[in-house]
Amino acid sequence: MKNEVAVVIVGAGPAGLATSACLNLLSISNIILERENCCASLWRHRAYDRLNLHLAKEFCQLPHMPHPPTAPTFIPRKDFIQYLEDYVSHFDVKRKYCRMVESAVFDGNAKRWCVMATNLESGVAEEYNCRILVVATGENSEEFIPHVPGLESFNGEILHSSKYKSGPNYSGKAVLVVGCGNSGMEIAYDLANYGARSSIVVRSPFHVLSKEMVKLGMTLLKSSPCNMVDDLVLSLCKLQFGEMTKYGIVRPLKGPFYLKETTGKSLVIDVGTLKKIESGDIQVLPELKRVDDNEAIFANGNSHRFDAIVFATGYRSTARKWLKEDDYLLNQDGMPKHDFPNHWKGKNGLYCAGFSRRGLAGLSMDAQNVANDIKMCYNNEM
Repeated sequence: MKNEVAVVIVGAGPAGLATSACLNLLSISNIILERENCCASLWRHRAYDRLNLHLAKEFCQLPHMPHPPTAPTFIPRKDFIQYLEDYVSHFDVKRKYCRMVESAVFDGNAKRWCVMATNLESGVAEEYNCRILVVATGENSEEFIPHVPGLESFNGEILHSSKYKSGPNYSGKAVLVVGCGNSGMEIAYDLANYGARSSIVVRSPFHVLSKEMVKLGMTLLKSSPCNMVDDLVLSLCKLQFGEMTKYGIVRPLKGPFYLKETTGKSLVIDVGTLKKIESGDIQVLPELKRVDDNEAIFANGNSHRFDAIVFATGYRSTARKWLKEDDYLLNQDGMPKHDFPNHWKGKNGLYCAGFSRRGLAGLSMDAQNVANDIKMCYNNEM
């Protein structure tokens, strides 16, 4: 089955939805192809129950649709999913679910992209020909679990953080969380709240701030230099959290907002985990070196037995598995070759949205940049 459309967007996460909405407002025909049976599947099916948006609502809205004044400052996951559903309806976002994109190839003679997808419900192959292709599968397309020697010998439960929901089933059990980003820290906290013997692996320095500090910092960055904002929030951190080195948490030499701006490295936002660490309810452990049966051996030579291991070790992009003949926009890891803010535009009508490592605010910027650039190209061709 062959389909002709002006713009094909691959991925119905927030980046794809935002790009489609922006194009619709510019009267540019587009369709989203999504491998899952719904939009925003990461938020619906691969997030833990207690998740709220870590940033204030003004930093977590998609283009042209702010959250209502009645919405809480830090929006719960279920409310954000409803927001996305309302967004799709309001902007009449066209999408086709259960479409696994197998390949996207640019035809230099026709100056069009040929996108081949499989309808996962019928098994039928579908062809989409378009002038513009937008990769919106994002940074979190595929779960990543690192290689750990001996992990196959572990006879307890092994799961990625995307499969973790809540802590009641782990009450009284020893659970190791590998990864100290936002997901890892919050899952360790959730486990401890439900009576699990919770431990978390911390391999490298990172910044921990409260939600209020992050909101203050992001607000001040609109009018103040980054170094001044970093100095202020780090002073507040010392007052609120004290010295965490004795518990195994070391801060980087560079400030949190500087690192976010220059490397895309996320801040860790405390939900109560630090108090649990101070009280001993959560144990901080160094790098996991290997596993021997149910015994985990760490970089300091110590070993501990666990009933379950949760890998909060992030995700990988899968774009390069199906995107062919692109040597400009994305690298072999499926991430942009060019630094922010010049990362979103490729050649031959190829764009990406949602790869800036700057959360919902970043993907909203991408969507608007992509849509406006496509509109400009359309006007130039007319």
